[in-house]
Amino acid sequence: MLTHRNVTKTFNARTLFSGATMTINHGERVALVGPNGAGKSTLFSLILKTDTPDSGEIVRDEWTTVGFLPQECETVGNVTVLEVATGKAGEIERLEKQLSDFEAAGDVSSPEYFEAHAKHDALQDPQAEAKAKRMLKGLGYLDSDFDRPARELSGGWIMRAHMARLLVMEPDLLLLDEPTNHLDLLSLMWFRNYLKNYPGAILMISHDRDFMDELVQNVYEIEESKLISYSGNYSDYLRLREENWERANQAWKNQQKEIEAMQEFIDRFRSVASKAAQAQSRERQLEKMEKLDKPRPLRKGFRFNFPQPPRSGQRIITLTDVDQAYGAKQVYTGLDLEIERGERTVLVGPNGAGKSTLIKILAGEVPIQKGERKLGTNLKLGYFSQHRGDSLDPECSVLEELKRVSPEIREDEARSILGSFLFKREDVHKKCKVLSGGEKSRLNLVKFLVDPPNLLLMDEPTTHLDIWAIEGLIMALEKFEGTLVFISHDVHFIRRLAQKVIHINNGKLTTYTGDYDYYLQKTGAEENARAAVVAG
Repeated sequence: MLTHRNVTKTFNARTLFSGATMTINHGERVALVGPNGAGKSTLFSLILKTDTPDSGEIVRDEWTTVGFLPQECETVGNVTVLEVATGKAGEIERLEKQLSDFEAAGDVSSPEYFEAHAKHDALQDPQAEAKAKRMLKGLGYLDSDFDRPARELSGGWIMRAHMARLLVMEPDLLLLDEPTNHLDLLSLMWFRNYLKNYPGAILMISHDRDFMDELVQNVYEIEESKLISYSGNYSDYLRLREENWERANQAWKNQQKEIEAMQEFIDRFRSVASKAAQAQSRERQLEKMEKLDKPRPLRKGFRFNFPQPPRSGQRIITLTDVDQAYGAKQVYTGLDLEIERGERTVLVGPNGAGKSTLIKILAGEVPIQKGERKLGTNLKLGYFSQHRGDSLDPECSVLEELKRVSPEIREDEARSILGSFLFKREDVHKKCKVLSGGEKSRLNLVKFLVDPPNLLLMDEPTTHLDIWAIEGLIMALEKFEGTLVFISHDVHFIRRLAQKVIHINNGKLTTYTGDYDYYLQKTGAEENARAAVVAG
């Protein structure tokens, strides 16, 4: 279906790929992994023909159609959600212009013409609207949302409408760039189960380990400008990668011992007449030997020791008979909740159910309209919001900001921690006032780790992190001795940390005193998601 042959690509004088080779077959599920900046998005651009390789070629089967879901969605005009999902928000018009241009030029036999025709036919199919509605419902929309103006919705919800349109077109090859970023757990489960039965091939970039483990059959890693193939899912890739490194490291060690022994023989007997010929032979052998490079250490989640918070009282925080509304929308009525010391609780439920509102109520970020919020003794509360940047001194550098909250930390340790959370080299000297939203989010996260509260409230802490930074965060939080309440759509993150689940829907809280798998078993959420795909 798609083949990369000896592809070389440089960007800003840096070689991203050199002689890279990759093959994707019909129906195959493939993940593309590598650190930020390795060239994953560039590879997508080459496949989509929005960029060209410096050398080599990318060959696509003549009749193959390709669909792309970017990380960020395009803006929408005065159109409804359903019009976005059915392509009536400009996609059909764009395809018709493409076809008209091809036909005017007499070019009606090119792969590009066939692809545009196939996508146009899919969106014009009489069943397209019904299919779009099924996709939208699976992705979390209500029937009443279909005719809503899309511009009233958040970027995440608009992205879901674009995702639905892509599924309606059903291209032969789906390119997905971080597809789970804007999905809650329920829509993520539906999407994952839908993709398990998807008739085409899938190539994805993702930081969601659980998502990749459930779907992919092959992993390509970008490593030292090469594309290295591993059979199996993401966990298989980690195991095989470790085994390959161990073999390469052992081969290097063995060769070093051999080189050392040969050099010792040469040095010892070079001047001994009876052994001089043997020494010269060993010297020539050593010169001709193909030296192995010492394998670079594998990148893993960063481990570091951080101070533990002061011990709090047993009863951390209590909400009693709390009401909360935003305008005419009543979020909670008569809410009661108690958080105790040492609990690790994840809040789950559909988008808009009130998870972030509850975190903000617990944090004291929004004044409650009725009821009582009571804090326990010796409480040191920390609230991490993915959009929070007002706690940063705009004139401090990243490094200075970290040392401001933890003066005793050594600079080399501070740099290592910041590096593991994607602040590389000179990034540590950037002023906080010029940081992006994602950079501010990551810096706040590091600040919590080096000066932790004993109640940590976290809203989507893995956003803006790559897979290794997420692993480092997990390892840090596993050692955390305080109380944790968090929201996340990263199933691997939830599985590693949550010991209690609170499901929120329509202002009602249901508590499950077990881990995430216990919650799934009790609610039948997985079975419901599979049934929704079958029904669709």
